Amino acid sequence: MTSLNIKDYLNNLPSVITVGTFDGIHLGHQKLINTVLNISKTENLKSVVLTFNPHPKIVLNNNPQISLLTTQQEKIKILNSFNIDYLITQEFTKSFSRLSPLEFVRDILVNKLNAKHIVIGYDHHFGRNRDANSNQLLEFSKSFDFDVTEVEALNKNKISVSSTKIRNLIFEGNIMDANRYLGYDFILTGNVVKGLGRGKKLGFPTANINIDSKKIKPSDGVYFIYSVINKKTCYGMMNIGKNPTFIDKGYSMEVHLFDFNEDLYGKEFTIRMVKKIRDEMKFDSPNDLSFQLKIDKKKCFQIINSLKKTT
Repeated sequence: MTSLNIKDYLNNLPSVITVGTFDGIHLGHQKLINTVLNISKTENLKSVVLTFNPHPKIVLNNNPQISLLTTQQEKIKILNSFNIDYLITQEFTKSFSRLSPLEFVRDILVNKLNAKHIVIGYDHHFGRNRDANSNQLLEFSKSFDFDVTEVEALNKNKISVSSTKIRNLIFEGNIMDANRYLGYDFILTGNVVKGLGRGKKLGFPTANINIDSKKIKPSDGVYFIYSVINKKTCYGMMNIGKNPTFIDKGYSMEVHLFDFNEDLYGKEFTIRMVKKIRDEMKFDSPNDLSFQLKIDKKKCFQIINSLKKTT
């Protein structure tokens, strides 16, 4: 996959395109992308995903506090696994948002990206104020000679999959259900920063993770996680929260990896979250906390053993 800013896209080969923010790249998004890939093969077209950065809500709603399921870099890494020909990123600005539906289709999709087939979701809207939908796109297709495929909603357990639903599940700490709708284990990526060293004193040395401020933060608590380091899967647990047992409280994300002794300080670190073990708790003493962490670790190993039985 080639990832480019739209300004740098110079390829004029005919393409099949899907358009969207694709926050989370969940199963619904994946259905769109797989449709693009299938059409690409059958019609001999280049497969293109057009996405926007920053998230439109940040620009239009002046909402810097939006909680993203995937950062731009995470999005690129996930999409790379689909073997799309091109991921094209359009900078989302207020001036871009004022493009009329006609201008967006004619100038961006047809003239710039040479779209011969456009794949959209059942609820897709585009253009200034999101005024246009599939009906308008079908009208434009007659003038600009492209085909349109509208993909129905993807339902899982009779629930329509959406970024908003997944976001709410993660806020609640319901990682297992969120992962079912994502189609993969939820990702957190950040840099390992210096902590206070309390984990080591408790017998559970941790790596403190500093993530993008716009990335969604799961509810406070202890989670079973894993990371792939040097092509090896390393299991562990992660505490998210304010460390209420200690006086010098402060929000942190701390990861303890089992049977791992390498120094990760200063490195970029990606973890995948599997399940919440418990809510964050305040203990009477560090010893009580250490005792509970041993119980948490046992629960994690029970999950690891169950995973091994199913593979």
